[in-house]
Amino acid sequence: MIDLIANFSYIVSAALFIYGLKMLGSPATARKGNILSSIGMLVAVVAALVSDGAAFEIIAGGIIIGAAIGLLAARLVAMTSMPEMVALFNGSGGAASLLVGWATLYQSTDAGISGFTAFTIALAILIGGLTFTGSLIAYGKLSEKLNSAAFVFSGQRLLNGLLLLAIAACVYRFCTDPAADSVYLYGLLGLALLLGIMAVIPIGGADMPVVISLLNSYSGIAACAAGFAINNNILIVAGSLVGASGIILTNIMCKAMNRSLANVLFSGFGAVKVGKAVEGEVKPVSVEDAYYILEAASNVCFVPGYGMAVAQAQHVVKELGHILEANGCEVSYAIHPVAGRMPGHMNVLLAEADVPYEQLVEMDDINPRIENVDVAIVIGANDVVNPSAREDEDSPIYGMPIINVDQARTVFVLKRSMASGFSGVDNPLFFGENTRMLFGDAKESISGVIGEFGS
Repeated sequence: MIDLIANFSYIVSAALFIYGLKMLGSPATARKGNILSSIGMLVAVVAALVSDGAAFEIIAGGIIIGAAIGLLAARLVAMTSMPEMVALFNGSGGAASLLVGWATLYQSTDAGISGFTAFTIALAILIGGLTFTGSLIAYGKLSEKLNSAAFVFSGQRLLNGLLLLAIAACVYRFCTDPAADSVYLYGLLGLALLLGIMAVIPIGGADMPVVISLLNSYSGIAACAAGFAINNNILIVAGSLVGASGIILTNIMCKAMNRSLANVLFSGFGAVKVGKAVEGEVKPVSVEDAYYILEAASNVCFVPGYGMAVAQAQHVVKELGHILEANGCEVSYAIHPVAGRMPGHMNVLLAEADVPYEQLVEMDDINPRIENVDVAIVIGANDVVNPSAREDEDSPIYGMPIINVDQARTVFVLKRSMASGFSGVDNPLFFGENTRMLFGDAKESISGVIGEFGS
C-alpha cells in the first residue's frame, strides 16, 4: 500500500515538474511555476523517504533545515551575487548526486550490484564530481575571487585527453568489480573532481552564462544517473527534465553569441585580448543635460547589463521609466539573451522592480526599430552592445549578435569608468558621435535625472 501511494505521489510530482517548467517559459508565470515545482519536489522527497521507511523526524528535520537555508539565501544574498549563488546550487546538486550514487554501494543485497547499476553509479560520481568542482570554479570567477579571464597553458588539451582516458579506464575496471572500497572508485572520484576544474578554467568571463546553464544541465544528468542507481523513478524524471532544459538553454545561449558549444568550451576565449585599437574622443554628459534630452524624447529604450545589478539601479530605472511615460514618452527595455552573468539575469532584476512584462523587448525585436529610438540608455552593459561584433573581424566577439544601440539617435552610456567589460574587450561605442557618457554610479546618476524631473 505504501509503495502504491509513493508511486502515485511520484506521478503527481512529475506532473507538477512538467507544468511548472512550462510556466517558467514566461516571465508573467515564472514565479508560479517555481512554486509548483517546489511543491512537486516536496511531495517527491516525502514520498521517497516514507516508502523507504525513514522516520518522520528525519523528514521534518531535513525540510526545516533546507527551508531555513533557502529562506536565508533568498533574503540575504544580494542580486549582484545571484549568478554565483546559482553556480553553488548547481555544484550542490552535483555533489548530492555523487553521494547518492556512492551510497548505493553500501546497500546490502544478496545478489550484489549488477553491471548496469555499477555503470549508473560511476556516471553519477563522474558527472556529479565534475559538476561540483566546475561549479566552484565558476563561482570563483563570477564572484571575482578568481581571475575571470580564460586560463590556458601549453598541453592543456593533451592533459584533458589523458584525463578522459584515465576516467574511462577507471569506469571499466570499477564496473567489472564494483565495491565500496575499490581503488578504481576512488580514482574515478579524484579524476572527476580534477576534470571539473580543468573543464572550466579555460572559459572566460564573457561565457559564464553558457557555463551556468551547462552546469545546470550536468547536475540534472547526474541526478538522472543517481535515479537509475537507486531505482527511483521520480529522480530519473526530475533529472531528465533539468538535464534537457539545461541543454536547450545552453543552445539558446550559444546561438545568442553565434558560437558553437565546442567553441565556448575549448577556444579559451578572453585569454588574449585582440582586435583593433579603439581610439576617439569621449563626450561626457551632465545629469542636467541628460534631463533636457530625455525631457524632449518621445521614445526611450533602456538596455541593462551587469552594471545595473552592481549599482542596484533597477528600482530607480523603473521609476525613471514611469516618469518618462507620464511625460508622453514610449518606454521599452531591450534584453540581450546573455546580458549579465547568468541566463535571465536582467529579467530577474527588472521583475524584482515590477517592470511590466510587456515592456521587455528581445534583441531580435528591438533591432529593427532601434533607429526610431530617440535615446538608448545603456546601463552597465558592454559586450552585448559592442559594435566590434559587427565591424571588427579580429575581435574575439566578432559575429556575435548585439543590440544595435549605436544606431539610435542618441546613446547614454552609464558607467563608473572607461574600463572594458567582463570579457576584457574594448568598446568603440563609447567614442561614437551620438554617444554621451554619464559617468558615476548608475543608481545615483538616474536618481539625479529623476530629481531634475521633479524640480
